[in-house]
Amino acid sequence: MRRGSLFWGIILLLVGGLLLLNQLGYLQGVNIWSIIWAFFLIALGAWILWGAFFHKSAKPEHAVVPLEGAGQARLRLQHGAGRITIDANAGPGNLLEGDFNAGVDLDTRHNGDTLEVRMRTPTAIFPFDWFPGQSLDWSVGLARDVPLTLELETGASDARLDLSELRLSELRLKSGASSTALTLPAHAGFTRVKIESGAASVRLSIPQGVAANIRSHGGLSSINVDGTRFPRFGDAYRSADYDSAANKAEIDVEMGVGSVTVA
Repeated sequence: MRRGSLFWGIILLLVGGLLLLNQLGYLQGVNIWSIIWAFFLIALGAWILWGAFFHKSAKPEHAVVPLEGAGQARLRLQHGAGRITIDANAGPGNLLEGDFNAGVDLDTRHNGDTLEVRMRTPTAIFPFDWFPGQSLDWSVGLARDVPLTLELETGASDARLDLSELRLSELRLKSGASSTALTLPAHAGFTRVKIESGAASVRLSIPQGVAANIRSHGGLSSINVDGTRFPRFGDAYRSADYDSAANKAEIDVEMGVGSVTVA
């Protein structure tokens, strides 16, 4: 049993016991909610101190997803708070391998020639099995020689996504209050990119030799684009050689509050 679950289970039992005694009339004349509120604050303080001084983070879980003959793959990664890094360092014969603090829920299935993978933070982690100072870091390596579709959902995270060596046909990135540094593929042919974000900072790096057509829209967001490589063309920023380029990206950015830098 996880200690976080045990700790908060005991707290809930004690609070429930106080409420039961109050209903039975044993605590007449006592402001039960003042007691519960104070009790909750004491418990929260004890939990924070425990996490700061005594709790040791669990050893990262290492996970491997073999290709098993698949010709292409579709990945959906759902990551909460913490740091996530993605690169093209999967071992031979593997679609994906990496280390996951606090574990990972992993589902895979074959759909014809496509290997579909879903990875997410274990639901048991929040809120009872998480301690202050515990980071839910993911380090993920992907296969560089397999056509990929990648969907990534992050929360309050720091994302470092080096996709430069991947054969990525489509990327969908959804993030909350996050900081993201994203490098697009250098030799993938055509890549479609959709970025949706709330309060975020996104730095988008496009390798030399890759053309791009970039559109950005949102509430209070700002965009800073290298006008030498991607001059303004109507409502978009577009490489002069976009139509004829062998490697190019169609990029759509939608943000609430934040900034986008494209270089």
